[in-house]
Amino acid sequence: MYALICTRPDINFAAGMLGRYQSNPGMEHWKAAKKVLRYLQGTKCHMLTYRRSNHLEVIGYSDFDFAGCVDSRKSIIGYVFILVEGAISWKSVKQTVVASSTMEAEFVACFEATI
Repeated sequence: MYALICTRPDINFAAGMLGRYQSNPGMEHWKAAKKVLRYLQGTKCHMLTYRRSNHLEVIGYSDFDFAGCVDSRKSIIGYVFILVEGAISWKSVKQTVVASSTMEAEFVACFEATI
């Protein structure tokens, strides 16, 4: 799982969601896992690519899904940092606290991306 998440940022969210239910998966979880495997089969030639450049600029993006976890109502955040057109750091995780507003969830997402 570590190698999968560290080499395929495009499935980081899906792997995290499936991991939450691995101890007691239902039929919908098996269907979702098969869908991820079909996606991986179709994109096995995709890879992280880094180009040579004299202009080194790190660009970061963050986003959140306010109260996105239906079980706990916690927000789900994600971020990615890009250098020379290739992702160098990324994460998708459920926030540790329940945000009371979208602004609070956005601040927590920005904080998580910077630590």
